[in-house]
Amino acid sequence: MTQSSPLKNAPPEQNTGFVMAVAATVFFLFGFGTSLNGVLQPHLKSIFNLNYGQSTLVQSAFFSAYFVLSMPAAALMAKLGYQKAMVAGLGVMGFGALLFYPAADYLSYGVFLAAIFVLAAGVTMLQVSANPFVTLLGSSATASSRLNLAQAFNSVGQMLAPYLGGLLFLSAVAATEALSDQQKLSAAQAVKLPYLVIAAILLILAVVLSQLKLSLPASLASARPEPGDSVWKHSHLVLGSLGIFAYVGAEICVTSLFVNYLTQPDIGNMTPKTAAGYLSLLWLGMIVGRLLGTAIMRTIPAGKVLATAAAIAFALTITTIMTTGAIAVASIVLVGLFESVMFPTIFALAVSNLGTLTAKGSGLINMAIVGGALLPPVQGYLADHIGLHLSYIVPALCYVYVFYYGLSGSKIRTAAAV
Repeated sequence: MTQSSPLKNAPPEQNTGFVMAVAATVFFLFGFGTSLNGVLQPHLKSIFNLNYGQSTLVQSAFFSAYFVLSMPAAALMAKLGYQKAMVAGLGVMGFGALLFYPAADYLSYGVFLAAIFVLAAGVTMLQVSANPFVTLLGSSATASSRLNLAQAFNSVGQMLAPYLGGLLFLSAVAATEALSDQQKLSAAQAVKLPYLVIAAILLILAVVLSQLKLSLPASLASARPEPGDSVWKHSHLVLGSLGIFAYVGAEICVTSLFVNYLTQPDIGNMTPKTAAGYLSLLWLGMIVGRLLGTAIMRTIPAGKVLATAAAIAFALTITTIMTTGAIAVASIVLVGLFESVMFPTIFALAVSNLGTLTAKGSGLINMAIVGGALLPPVQGYLADHIGLHLSYIVPALCYVYVFYYGLSGSKIRTAAAV
């Protein structure tokens, strides 16, 4: 079946570098906003005296936005085009960041969760528009490599967020210590300034981006799939969406309880602030892995790279479950190096050869990011009942599916009903 690309008005070759730079900035910003949850979660856990299961609602509030809003965001992108969709996403993110101000004043966990959801709504709009745009900027053969490069900037934001968050609003008080009412109020107020700065940067960038005359693809509203075609008839897309569900769930499981994990006496016996620094090391591994993946996938098929990375991530997670002390810490930190290629590679493989269904395919994939909302509470429940150490079996099992997708599920087959 012949497929036509929706990018009939693709950017001229001489503009590609500049457009990639703009996209990289956007990737950095939503990476920073997403990763900051890793230190915000233990911070709110202390303020509101939450158990592990309750604290993972931070991730549920964030990643549920993907399930609710991905398809509407894809429809909006089809009407507005990539640039306007990105501007809208930045604006919504900025508004969500501003909501942290009243959340801190009211000292309300519910208002914090609402602010996180709105912030995530903007991130969802950026994810839906930015990822397919990067994959379609050039040859489909190098789409995985190109998206890995863009995602490296996402990882820079993810690496910086825990470090800066740890400095700005994680205290040196042990995670197990109960806070007084005055300490709770002070801790909540500490969140204000970082999120106000984030809001200002996001809104300024939205204004700047709206004024740029970029040679972005035209609106996709006129693009129509061939009669009888559907996203559900492309098995590599459907299975890839499940791969995204598993991968994002695994990533957020690893990072959302990471600070609490390293403060355990038999693991790292660290303060939350010190543990946040190690979380930045995990995200540094993401940067290194994505840069290496960009080069490796120019010569080795993306599916094989994905399967290998998943197998090693599985081995490292089992290692941290079975050990204590420095080995447990090192193995969980190193997981980031091998997780690095998973999201961009699964995404690029899943949208390959979709043609006019690319926008809808992107929406479906981004809905699957809800794995980040659903799996962390499962891990939180296990952490409360069998221990934080053993709860890491949840991400380990997710890597098994990613391994399968890299080896087999990603292969493009005849568009038959799945």
